[in-house]
Amino acid sequence: MVIHTAFAPEQNAQLSAATDKARRQKLSLLEVLQLAEQWGAAGQAALSAELYKTWTAFNDQSPLLHLAFFNYSVILKQLGDTPGAINALKAALKAAPLMGQAHINLGRTYEDCGLGAQAIQQWRNYVDATAEITPDKSVHRLMALQHIGRVMEGAGLLEEAETALWQAIELRPDKPEAGQHWISVRQHQCRWPVVQGSEFVTKRQMLDSISPLPLACYADDPLFQMAKAYRYYKMLAGRPEPAHLNKPEPRKKTGTDQRLRIGYVSSDLRDHAVGFALSEVLELHDKSSVEVYAYYIGEARSNDATQTRMKAVIDVWRDVTAMSDFEAARQIMADEIDVLIDVNGYTKLARTKIFSYRPAPVIVNFCGYPGTMASPVHQYIISDEQIIPPGNEIYYTEKVLHIPCDQPVDRKRVIGPRPTRADVGLPEDAFVFACFNGMQKITAAVFTRWMAILTATPGSVLWLLGGSDAVNQRLRDLATSAGVDAARLYFASKVPNPNHLARIAIADLFLDTFPYGAHSTASDALTMGLPVLTIPGKTFASRFCSSIVKSAGIPELICATPDDYVRKAITLAKDKAALGQIRASLQAQRDTCALRDIPRLVRRLEELYWQMQGERERGETPVPDLSNMDMYYEIGAEVMLAEVEFEDEAAYRKRYRDRIADWHAFHPVPSDTRLWQSQDA
Repeated sequence: MVIHTAFAPEQNAQLSAATDKARRQKLSLLEVLQLAEQWGAAGQAALSAELYKTWTAFNDQSPLLHLAFFNYSVILKQLGDTPGAINALKAALKAAPLMGQAHINLGRTYEDCGLGAQAIQQWRNYVDATAEITPDKSVHRLMALQHIGRVMEGAGLLEEAETALWQAIELRPDKPEAGQHWISVRQHQCRWPVVQGSEFVTKRQMLDSISPLPLACYADDPLFQMAKAYRYYKMLAGRPEPAHLNKPEPRKKTGTDQRLRIGYVSSDLRDHAVGFALSEVLELHDKSSVEVYAYYIGEARSNDATQTRMKAVIDVWRDVTAMSDFEAARQIMADEIDVLIDVNGYTKLARTKIFSYRPAPVIVNFCGYPGTMASPVHQYIISDEQIIPPGNEIYYTEKVLHIPCDQPVDRKRVIGPRPTRADVGLPEDAFVFACFNGMQKITAAVFTRWMAILTATPGSVLWLLGGSDAVNQRLRDLATSAGVDAARLYFASKVPNPNHLARIAIADLFLDTFPYGAHSTASDALTMGLPVLTIPGKTFASRFCSSIVKSAGIPELICATPDDYVRKAITLAKDKAALGQIRASLQAQRDTCALRDIPRLVRRLEELYWQMQGERERGETPVPDLSNMDMYYEIGAEVMLAEVEFEDEAAYRKRYRDRIADWHAFHPVPSDTRLWQSQDA
């Protein structure tokens, strides 16, 4: 590599003296490191690259040559010389074939270049070479296995990812990263039981590793969900350096002519379920009342119709993806945002640490994540009274504020031409039960109940959103094991969204999943006139679908228990007249129901934003209640091991209160605002 530089005379002299010593093998690697650190701090990484190039050329007999090449590769990567970095890493591995960090970095560099298969092979080489593990090799072996699993998961190679991740788990069961991905991979493959242990790792350790979103698919336990989110926040974001802590003061806006400045932070302001949901909301904001900023933290997009549409109506669009969390937070501070909305929560590509700096006086959890953030910085959560009914606020650390329906819809969505059943491979005369939820939401208990429904309704079929061929076949095999002809399962392939919306309407009844139900998928089904049968539980994720069904005007399809769900599905399949009345009612209310009254929803949102602003100005902003979280986590983990499928509210709370009382008998438990109040303590 040729580096063209224009250094100051004293820097040229320093570099010349150092390279001269390097040529004569009179410069130690420690001296090289010290000079590189000095030049790096001064923003002169190119000087360091020149020195490393010379040192490695003339000191090839040094036992530390591999370290020099490795450091050289890091600097070349910083300078944007990726080919040079790859060659330096290869040289490091030639000098020290088992240098774990060089294998890791070379794989990451290949991955950054879009060479996923080459990256996996690089890491696999290291894993194979360290089969006889030693303590000095375990850290990098673990990293290699985790990277293999992560990249394979992203590429859809789920079985291979599962194998690599399990090796990582058994190597270090105390490290949660591999377990998080392993459980998610199991869920997406419908491999049950999803959580299991072995002689090297306990089931409790696996529960400790599960992250909040997969947990919502696994169990209907809002207290454990909250405590898990609390732990996850501490791991993900933690407390910033004291020098970076912000104490934003509210700007006086109430009663003035100034607009309220609101900011939406999201990776999903694009062709995505969240993007579809927010499109019309952003268009309908009253620009005389609010000024809208968007902070995009997602992948680069081109020809994205949803993002283009959003940019046309947002006052200020900022792509902060390339910024560090602190830089993004400082940008938000500089923009003087009054109310900042976290639209990601704990979902993919979230940047939770941005919020830990408190970049705005008010921080809100809304739209992207189905649950509490359980963080010290999220002060409000916006939902509706079906999802968080009176009395259930105890499951949320934020102050709960209500809108008419928590599922915004885009009434301008493009819908393709409606296909026939033959067009999509369905039998014309069958009763079609459908579920277009992701495979990760299908549990063993749900599938068992679906099989009971099919058994009781001869001539019916089940139409699912297809996964991989292996996953589809697994479900067929499970159907056969349950005594149901596997040919009665049909799998819908992925198609463009307008075509998917159009085909939804040809099914007869949508069967929701539990405990994580349909969200935007339910609103799509109801928009297309397909009735949705659902069972609300206690968590946000388990109650969301019932909110959509109620807002669409057909609350009779909200079931009380899983058994009620099975009975109602069978009844509707056999009583086409009753189902026809429901479909007619759904159609009659389509354009007047709360689900599609987006202008009303936006007006209410703006009222809430101004309410939050007023509370902040008066010093009344709520402080998240994080008391007794560790206790709720430990009790929740015990409850999880009992594997209760469904429990009503009273039985659930009694279970927790009884266990808290046991804790209290051993050591006094401070009172809180949840299940252990002052009279109990």
